[in-house]
Amino acid sequence: MSHPTPAPGTQHQPPAQERNTQARQAHQVTLIGAAIDLVVGVAKMITGFIVGSAALVADGIHSFSDILTDLFVIAATHFGRQEPDKNHPYGHGRIETLATLWLGSVLIFVAGAIAWSSITRLVAGAAVPAPGPWAFAIAVVALLAKEWIFRYTLRVARRINSRLLEANAWHSRSDALSTVVVLVGLVAAQFGVGWMDGVAAVVVGLMVGQVGGRLLWESSQELIDTALPLAQRERMQEIAERVPHVNGVHDLRTRKLGSDVILDLHIVVPPRVTVSEAHEIGNEVSRQLRDTFTELADVTFHIDPEDDAGELEHSLRPGLPLRSDVVKLLDDTWHGLPVWHARVAMDLHYLDNQVDVSLYLDALPDGQSLNDVASELRHAARNLEWLGRLRVWLGPGKG
Repeated sequence: MSHPTPAPGTQHQPPAQERNTQARQAHQVTLIGAAIDLVVGVAKMITGFIVGSAALVADGIHSFSDILTDLFVIAATHFGRQEPDKNHPYGHGRIETLATLWLGSVLIFVAGAIAWSSITRLVAGAAVPAPGPWAFAIAVVALLAKEWIFRYTLRVARRINSRLLEANAWHSRSDALSTVVVLVGLVAAQFGVGWMDGVAAVVVGLMVGQVGGRLLWESSQELIDTALPLAQRERMQEIAERVPHVNGVHDLRTRKLGSDVILDLHIVVPPRVTVSEAHEIGNEVSRQLRDTFTELADVTFHIDPEDDAGELEHSLRPGLPLRSDVVKLLDDTWHGLPVWHARVAMDLHYLDNQVDVSLYLDALPDGQSLNDVASELRHAARNLEWLGRLRVWLGPGKG
């Protein structure tokens, strides 16, 4: 029996107001980054063309690619942070995943274009003049600006738990690192080693491509529902098993959904507790896990009365009789016994691939003890293979 927890609308997703705030923060930092990319990109391109630096032009192209991805990040965070709806009950987190895939693809395309252009220029042996102080000044200012926007974006990304925004931050860092390489090429060209400018541009292309490849790999892992790292899963199991009356946890499964985490697990509880008590034990497990792992957006637990880890899925086995069938089979077997008709309640426990039966009586038949009626019932039901333990209680029972 599976129990999604908690009740709909209470803890499954962050409140709409919080999601809107997170989206606004993501949009703000991304727009600031886009403005910086525009200014820096224009400055790099103009200066690169004037001084004839392929590396500086390549770096400018990289900055302009940042503007395109910034706009895409804004759209993705807007739609990806929307509340779940009828057609998307788990939310829209995969939109951020798809956007990250797209971002990685764009970076690889840009990297290939930069590298190809620079290699062609190197092979052709094109002369590279000394860049001069303006080129150095532009490169240094661009480096400082991109490093600042990287740190700012990364801080916001971690605060709102946005993997896409974090990826965009590292995109900015790749631009800053590529500017360092460009500076090396500019210094070399200034001292007459012009071919170093082309080599620097190729290195920039490789760095951009490496970032793009990493984003593609990480996003593809999310799309195929790769589990969280082992250390996190072990920590989740440890927390769940510390909850009182939890006898064990197995089949713990995790997957990412954008910036959210989805968790399924089986919780082993004492076999004869009531359904409501078992469910509350599961709720406490869910609460403890959510307190530690704030990125948990949905927790679904399955209550097990016994540890069946590694066994065949129960729904694939031949089924035991349900209550209506049990009553009919027992009535066919015990219809001639007064104690059967004197029952006021009956509990069933499905354990060890059998059905344990507990009968509750208001009073015993004349002249019989509890042991007498129990022995009589057991003897009459000796051919019912599915019948496990049989107990007879004097009292109203639990219904």
